[in-house]
This record gives sequence, structure tokens and C-alpha cells, in this order.
Amino acid sequence: MLSLKISVHRDTAEVKSTALFFEQCSLTWHTVSHEAVAAERGHRAAGMRPTARERARAQITAEIKDEARRQLAATGAQLSLRAVARELGMVSSALYRYFPSRDDLLTALIIDAYDAVAATAQEADATAAAVPGAGARDRWRACCHAIRGWARARPHEYALIYGSPVPGYHAPQETIAHAARVATALAILLTGADPGRAPGEHLPGQLAAQAGLLADAVAPGVPADVAARGLIAWTQLFGMISFELFGQLVGSADPADDFFGFAIEQTADLVGLPAS
Repeated sequence: MLSLKISVHRDTAEVKSTALFFEQCSLTWHTVSHEAVAAERGHRAAGMRPTARERARAQITAEIKDEARRQLAATGAQLSLRAVARELGMVSSALYRYFPSRDDLLTALIIDAYDAVAATAQEADATAAAVPGAGARDRWRACCHAIRGWARARPHEYALIYGSPVPGYHAPQETIAHAARVATALAILLTGADPGRAPGEHLPGQLAAQAGLLADAVAPGVPADVAARGLIAWTQLFGMISFELFGQLVGSADPADDFFGFAIEQTADLVGLPAS
């Protein structure tokens, strides 16, 4: 069982509501570890090839992050820049030119993990949507199973973003927009919900306001009650995955394939996604 369980929930303690979380998604981000990537994109936009120095920096940055992931999988939160440098045959002072601190390296890994989950969901959605006759429910099902597959294949990376906090680490705001990419990929499917198919519920005042702002931010035109049920489905999805990965389903629903599939259909009903 993984000892590393990191979450951005405490790291973003200043975010007072779900709506504000999504409003902050427009924040621009930039870290030392992404300088080479940004430079390469600039060259591509200008029709230029990256320089040899930029390619070398991007390669070394990738190698550093790959070794850090291996160490996280093996030792959990005990990530050490010195240990990473030693395994790569680098002196510590050289590694610091890429990541000035452990927190900078953790931030880069967190951003990569969020982006990978979002890309996985978006790819699954696009594949499902391309099937003739596919609807929002099919796309929701495909996204959920794809995210679970990613998490099971990379449990230490999943734990990095959806587990409990690393002691002493506080994620910067630049991670917020990347975290929101995952939610946005799923929220798009709410536009395919049929409010008449979902149970009618009167939302409490505070939740009604929060759900309204959330809908405006990630799924314009979606009723507040559908947005609220979508939020329930979203948290249910990651709660189930976390329970499975962290051994909480042993003795009850392990293996969890059938349980997961059944629950995904139930959440689709809750949101109001019609069967194809």
C-alpha cells in the first residue's frame, strides 16, 4: 500500500468555494521545469527547431522527473533531490539549476499528473464521441473507465494528486488550473444531461449559489441542480478510485470491476445522462 498520499485540498485552503476554484483556472502558470517546453513551443510557433541546448535541457528535465517518479513509487514522500541527482550521476548543484528545491520538483510532477489525467479523459471522450450513435452517457462511461485505468497503472502519481498531503509541502496556485482541467473534461458532459431524467431536488440556498457559479464557470447553460449532481458524480468517481487503490475495498468489493461499472451507471442516472 502506498505510503505517499498527497492532495491539493489543503494546499488550496485559501480557495473558499468550488466556484472560486474554477474561476482561478484562468491563472497563467510557469515554473523553472517548464522553461524548455515553453521555449520549444515558441520555436514551433515560429517554424523554428529548438536549439541543441534547449533540447538537452528538455531531455535532462524529463530524466529528472522520471527518476523522481521512480523514487516516489519506492519511498513515498521521502523525495530527495540529492538522491535523484545521485541516481542520475549528477552533482546536486547541477540538478538545482533545473529544480531549485524539492517543492519545485514536486510541483512539476503534480502538474504533469493532472495534465496526464485530463489528457486521458479527453482522449477517451473523443474516441467515444466518434462512435456513431454515442451519447453523453457513453462518453461519461468512457472517461470514468479511462481515468480509473490511468490511476491503476500509475498509482503513485494518482496518490500524488488525490492522496493526503506531503508534510511541509504547499502547492502553489499554478497547480490550480491544471487540477481544473480534469473537472472541466468531465463537466463538458453535463451539457448532455436531461434534467427531466434526474431526480428533482430543491438545492439549499448556499449550495444553489455555489452550483450556479460552478455551472457558469465550467458548463454554461447547465441548470444549477444538474451541476450539483455532476459535482456529486465527480467526487464519487475519485472516491471510488481512491478506495480501490488504497485498499479500502478489500473484503467488500475487491476486485472492483463490477462495482465500479455499476456505480458509474448509477452516477449517470443521478446526473440525468440518457442511455443511448
